[in-house]
Amino acid sequence: MFDTILIANRGEIACRVMETARRLGLRCVAVYSEADAGAKHVALADEAVCIGGAAPAESYLRGARIIAAALETGAGAIHPGYGFLSENPDFVEAVEAAGLVFVGPSAKAIRAMGLKDAAKRLMAEAGVPVVPGYHGEAQDARFLAGEAEAIGYPVLIKAVAGGGGKGMRLVERAEEFAEALRSAQAEARGAFGNEAVLIEKFVTKPRHIEVQVFGDGEKAVHLFERDCSLQRRHQKVIEEAPAPGMTAEMRQAMGAAAVRAAEAIGYKGAGTVEFIVDGSRGLRPDGFWFMEMNTRLQVEHPVTEAITGVDLVEWQLRVAAGEPLPLRQEDLGINGHAFEARLYAEDVPAGFLPATGRLAHLGFPADVRADSGVRSGDVISPHYDPMIAKLIVHGATREIALRKLARGLAETQVAGTVTNLAFLGALARHEGFAAGEVDTGLIGRDLERLTGSGAASPQVLAQAALAAAGLWETGDWARGFALWAPLARTVLLRQGDEAQSPVLRVLAPGRVEITLGDTVVLAERVDGGWRLDGRPAPALFCAGEEITVFAEGGQVLRRVDPLARAGAAGAGGNLIEAPMPGRVVAVLAEAGQAVRAGDRLAVLEAMKMEHTLTAARDGVVAEVLVAEGAQVEAGAALIRLEEEAEEAA
Repeated sequence: MFDTILIANRGEIACRVMETARRLGLRCVAVYSEADAGAKHVALADEAVCIGGAAPAESYLRGARIIAAALETGAGAIHPGYGFLSENPDFVEAVEAAGLVFVGPSAKAIRAMGLKDAAKRLMAEAGVPVVPGYHGEAQDARFLAGEAEAIGYPVLIKAVAGGGGKGMRLVERAEEFAEALRSAQAEARGAFGNEAVLIEKFVTKPRHIEVQVFGDGEKAVHLFERDCSLQRRHQKVIEEAPAPGMTAEMRQAMGAAAVRAAEAIGYKGAGTVEFIVDGSRGLRPDGFWFMEMNTRLQVEHPVTEAITGVDLVEWQLRVAAGEPLPLRQEDLGINGHAFEARLYAEDVPAGFLPATGRLAHLGFPADVRADSGVRSGDVISPHYDPMIAKLIVHGATREIALRKLARGLAETQVAGTVTNLAFLGALARHEGFAAGEVDTGLIGRDLERLTGSGAASPQVLAQAALAAAGLWETGDWARGFALWAPLARTVLLRQGDEAQSPVLRVLAPGRVEITLGDTVVLAERVDGGWRLDGRPAPALFCAGEEITVFAEGGQVLRRVDPLARAGAAGAGGNLIEAPMPGRVVAVLAEAGQAVRAGDRLAVLEAMKMEHTLTAARDGVVAEVLVAEGAQVEAGAALIRLEEEAEEAA
């Protein structure tokens, strides 16, 4: 086996590959962009090479520079991770032309599955069931609309070179098709440089079940299935293995189909065959269809590792070095159940907008596998995917594993940026999900409940009040309080737009009563820690005026200095601002134009997704402050509406 491996990636997957490579005694080389100079994967590597600027096109997508780094450092193989160059056949050929080993499938196999339309034709020839649809080369808008009519609504428009839900649109009525097609093509063009699409029948109660396969170039085995039905905007949120409700007959049929797919293209290494499953009448061997094959390691591979006891990265490295498949199909089995939750820096109430910021604090419970590429103090950059970690749990049964997931999420600590932690916790406690009633529409149906306001409970507010008053860590019980008994003090807190004024009364050293309107919380100092109404208080983290209480998904409050409060006049809803850093791909308004609330004014591309910005009220556009193609920061003013009084005049 080669003794040195270069990982052509960043973040958690680079760290994950290094973990196994180190265990096998291999030397690890990292590559990094200028923005990642202090990143975790760089610190873990034996050697690291800077390959360019922050933008992926200037660094992680520079195949020639990555190959040069491998040659310079004596690496014998390149592991691509996932994303970036992992499914680029030209890169595979260049790696092999340089005399290096590519840890993954051949360029031929990647090309065979790279375009969804061609892949579906190939799979149909191999006897793998495919979804009814149009997968041809004609791309005229009127022709595609006719094909959609023939298939029957609802339909999915999907980028042929797509992945991760990019370039995908659900169309339920014929009159929506033209706009959905334009939007899907624009997103596909920006993400993949290819605007071609295919049209497929949309299964009304779909489940997304995928099969992990592994091949040696001739023969393949499957390592059973994963259910990835819990999605939002076609992106996976929580995955599990095995699939709930799976029967032995269905598992055998899906596994056999996945192996046929892999062997049809001479697949080598780890790959995933994704199926759409009709869940309306239970899982049936005649109710699944091929969607696509991901010719790489998947983000959710840890749940397969958890139930099979197989290290898939070890298998990748061993097979890439010329070894045969480590196990036969009959040697593989399922042990228990596993879940993976994807923890992201994103603003859920604002529509799951990607977020940035410095992670002031990051901590995970000891009994949860946390695959992460960041640490406390690291920055979530606007240049890359905002994933913070993948949290993986395993249990003897699905019920046990789900309880462990809910507890693990509740005990995860993140401060410094907004996250989807509370949303994940709500999903883990969802009654339908617990019952195994999973399909890709579950989140959409219960979105309001799952993304509720998340207002802090009285106990959390009381805990933040203790910290704001300086009592959380100190025993100076008189500091900042009045000089008459009982000692009392009002502190000011703000959570979002909501202001709170809890009153603290020190009844005795280590015993404080916190009044919040009609609610009273008793805080007691016991054995060096606090108890609130008799229950142990969770941990908290303070950074400047910001207080994060690690409860209820992480509640963030700000301490308000009453002497510093000044009511600055706001923009009064006149400014349309960028909700996140990104590139302006379209400006749809001009000065003097009359607009109504909800009208589309601009389109912002951030983290490879398009976000439409709309007017908050009726009005007239006063100024367009940005041009198409401009790169903007979060909060940048893009369009200004005339003052309402000005309009009336």
